[in-house]
Amino acid sequence: MTDRLRHIPVMLDRTLELLDPALRVEGAVLVDATLGLGGHAEAALERHPGLTLVGLDRDTDALAKAGARLAPFGDRVHLVHTVYSGVREALDGLGIDRATAVLFDLGVSSMQLDEAERGFAYAQDAPLDMRMDRTTGITAATILAEYPEAELRRIFYAYGEEKLAPRYARSIVQARAEHPLERSSQLVQLIIDATPRAVQRAGHPAKRVFQALRIEVNAELAALEAALPAALDALAVGGRIVVLAYQSLEDRIVKRELAARSRSTAPAGLPIELPEHRPEFSLLVRGAEQADEAERARNPRAIPVRLRAAERLRDAA
Repeated sequence: MTDRLRHIPVMLDRTLELLDPALRVEGAVLVDATLGLGGHAEAALERHPGLTLVGLDRDTDALAKAGARLAPFGDRVHLVHTVYSGVREALDGLGIDRATAVLFDLGVSSMQLDEAERGFAYAQDAPLDMRMDRTTGITAATILAEYPEAELRRIFYAYGEEKLAPRYARSIVQARAEHPLERSSQLVQLIIDATPRAVQRAGHPAKRVFQALRIEVNAELAALEAALPAALDALAVGGRIVVLAYQSLEDRIVKRELAARSRSTAPAGLPIELPEHRPEFSLLVRGAEQADEAERARNPRAIPVRLRAAERLRDAA
């Protein structure tokens, strides 16, 4: 199966509907901060012949595949190898002052999950790598070998919301004293062995630990906390942002940042709201939207998605 057929962009029509007013303006620039295989980007470029795309991704394999897919659009496409927190630097490097639209499709990509050798999937045996950018950084195997038990416990709690974090951290430290944990199958079996049978019936016990390790390896939450303000600041007035999040930790960060930017900053009791106190952004959807039942049935990756969106009303004071 080709990458194009395997990769189904999540909430594609709704995403483009929300971004459409910002993609139709003259000189429109879309920053796809998580380009992946380029499904959302390709659809946007096809629908808007005047659109320029700036595609960011830390994964060099994804950039190469997206580059081949988007090659027919020629010089309308600019690809940048960077973490999404580098959005401002990417635009500066291209001589672009403001974007008119920004898209974040967060989390691990379909390609990364499907390539067993990357070590993201607990269902496939592979080296415990989990780096989205394989040119830099530490691997999951290094974390399992070197982090103290207390630190392992912390990341399983914080990034996996795993109630059995102490049990798993203790088991890892005991196991690594006998032999290194270098493959996903080793870690999965260790977690299964350490999980009470009643808990195992509630879902695969390795899911949250693998999520926590992936987030730690790639510093995903720290990158998102830096990337969102940078992306919002890069939007022109009238510009729009759409964020697709797949787990609660990411969604909380997105919700908090968009809520803060869409509130008045006028002090309590002020008789009138001064222009500099007015909200910078307006929320475009109520709460977080989910994929409809048809899409969830067609594309399992859409099941956990939470979509949030906003439009820039004014420049910061």
